[in-house]
Amino acid sequence: MANDQAAGLRRKINSMKTPKEAKTISIISGKGGVGKSNFALNFSLQLIKNEKKVLLFDLDVGMGNIDILMGLRAKKTIIDMFDERLSVHDIIETGPIGLSYIAAGSGMTNFFKLNGEDKTHFYEQYKELVQMYDYILFDMGAGVTEEGLYFILSSDECIVITNPEPTSLTDAYGMIKHVINNQSSMPVYIVMNRAASHREGVKSLQGFTGVVTKFLDVQINSMGIIPDDKVVTQAVIRQVPYVLYNEKSKAAKAIKEIADNYLVNSNEVDRSSPFSFVRKLKQLIER
Repeated sequence: MANDQAAGLRRKINSMKTPKEAKTISIISGKGGVGKSNFALNFSLQLIKNEKKVLLFDLDVGMGNIDILMGLRAKKTIIDMFDERLSVHDIIETGPIGLSYIAAGSGMTNFFKLNGEDKTHFYEQYKELVQMYDYILFDMGAGVTEEGLYFILSSDECIVITNPEPTSLTDAYGMIKHVINNQSSMPVYIVMNRAASHREGVKSLQGFTGVVTKFLDVQINSMGIIPDDKVVTQAVIRQVPYVLYNEKSKAAKAIKEIADNYLVNSNEVDRSSPFSFVRKLKQLIER
């Protein structure tokens, strides 16, 4: 009995030594204009409504528009963190309902080609972030660069946004192929956005996942369907996220269902090795 108690105490102490680490998710698309950033924003807000602490990190450097979608203007951006050697806490902005976000900025297009000092600074700052949040979402630029791919492959999961248009599906397939060829174990989720009807969305989603399974020999997770909804356009014009602009709209209800199902069904991440994102990113960039 004494040995059992001692073993239990050791386990408790060891678990206390392991820092909390947020799940890191890259949100990606094969092409622009499919609603990736809008999904990233509204999905983040829906996670907050489910009492999760969320940081939305705009990494569409040079084209970032997360703050514009909220009608906000960031005082500091990721660019300033390097130029002024700021703490990451100095560049975190606050959005609706407690959303934390980091704006991309437009003054630097080669964020992913950092020098040694900047890389070290980013690693150290990110280690602080992962202990503050439940989820960190990267809104990546459309398509993929070699350096951007490092961030995607270092994430715990990626969510691919597409729509039923053939060009979007083709580009999404190419994006998934690129990710899987570099890391076959990466959990991939797919969201079918702007479906004309639920029936069309289901048909497109099933057809797409079938093609991926057949030709890439990998299972991807169907995350859900978001209908084409005029409320989304209205919300963008008014610079209010649509889950807040009209929570009874078809798009807002779809995001709620997607977030609820995700939280119920998503897998726990192995945290036996702390700061896994930073560790994997270092390995990829410095290999």
